[in-house]
Amino acid sequence: MRPTRVLFVCLGNICRSPLAEGAARKRARERGEEDRFVFDSAATASYHEGERFDPRVGEVLKKHDAYFEHRARRIRPDDFRTFDWILAMDEENLRDLERLAPADARARIALVTEPWGGGRITDPYYADDWACEQTYLELADLIEHWWPRWQED
Repeated sequence: MRPTRVLFVCLGNICRSPLAEGAARKRARERGEEDRFVFDSAATASYHEGERFDPRVGEVLKKHDAYFEHRARRIRPDDFRTFDWILAMDEENLRDLERLAPADARARIALVTEPWGGGRITDPYYADDWACEQTYLELADLIEHWWPRWQED
């Protein structure tokens, strides 16, 4: 059985999308379902390509036993064919993804906040340390809401 592939996307791929990826990887590990899913993250912009995530993000991921090795990357055209779900952190990311998606894209593109009825995940980049923690907790909750849908794939 082919694993369900989920890509989380934010502007720079150093805060929100790696926090979501870490939360999803942790959830799969805890449920013993690592072989059923592939999680990754990417950016809509190339500002931080090749960089590690924000150090505060690394600390939050360590605290929650969700740490993984990461290098920021920009979304690629083949991502739209490879992934089943591409989840944007805010409306601007969503618009960028819809604009970048090739005509033969098979991925379902949506806001990560769709289970909450929409909205945005606030970017903690310019905020204090607590903002990274809060963002992780929000994303971990959203992962719980997405899990049943991903298991249907």
